[in-house]
Amino acid sequence: MSARLATRMVAKPWGRADLPAPFTGLSPDRIGEVWFEPPPVLDRLLVKYIFTSEPLSVQVHPTDDQTLAAGQGRQGKEECWLVIAAEPGARLGIGLREPASPEELRAAALDGSIEDLLEWHPVTAGDFFYIPANTVHAIGGGISLVEVQQNSDITYRLYDYGRPRELHLDAGLAVAQGAPHPANCRLQVPGEGAVQLVDGPLFRLDRIAGQPAAEVLARYGEAPVLAVPLRGTVRIGDEAIAAGECGVAGSLAELAVPDDALVLIAQPLG
Repeated sequence: MSARLATRMVAKPWGRADLPAPFTGLSPDRIGEVWFEPPPVLDRLLVKYIFTSEPLSVQVHPTDDQTLAAGQGRQGKEECWLVIAAEPGARLGIGLREPASPEELRAAALDGSIEDLLEWHPVTAGDFFYIPANTVHAIGGGISLVEVQQNSDITYRLYDYGRPRELHLDAGLAVAQGAPHPANCRLQVPGEGAVQLVDGPLFRLDRIAGQPAAEVLARYGEAPVLAVPLRGTVRIGDEAIAAGECGVAGSLAELAVPDDALVLIAQPLG
């Protein structure tokens, strides 16, 4: 099995034809996402890049408990975003400015004013957000980010700027939490150095700079990890995994990271 994961370019109406570094060149389609096909050993996590020229839909995802209760299997979706580039004025809508009832959310979704209910965060490179399931959220235009998420394809769209796509008001409002986003779920990641980003409950995520410290190696143990170089090239066995790619290692100890590299490492939990 190759350590390098297969890449899938996904066209989106809000995507870009001119992809930023480390992806180069023009695409005949508007590419909105670059997916790395998860291997069976780590199929509960999905890593992807997202590139936006227009706002995404206002949406919400369920929890594992909610999808299990609905007979959909373990399909909950918690996710996190690391912004790698942002145009002036770019912003992310995460949670609500003030608490709102399901009836208020429904009315706002129908007339488009749900945008005004969201808490919009101006963003720059290095901003990091953890998005718990049930959080109403939206990604604005002019943003490039890396997303690490539970590997689920369940998204409930509440509002889509008039695009001819299906909305899911009943299902979405049944799980949406009409509340602000917790402040402890976001931070500004420094340009250099190692940072612990997520430590449960569903996955862990770190950014390492060079070879991981002993504490990080102990935390990840002998279980497989996903590695996403943000800068530089790492080695997994005989394979080189460069920025813009994603690899899988049998354990974090198998990952060879040069001193000048910055790498996201992720591992499912539970």
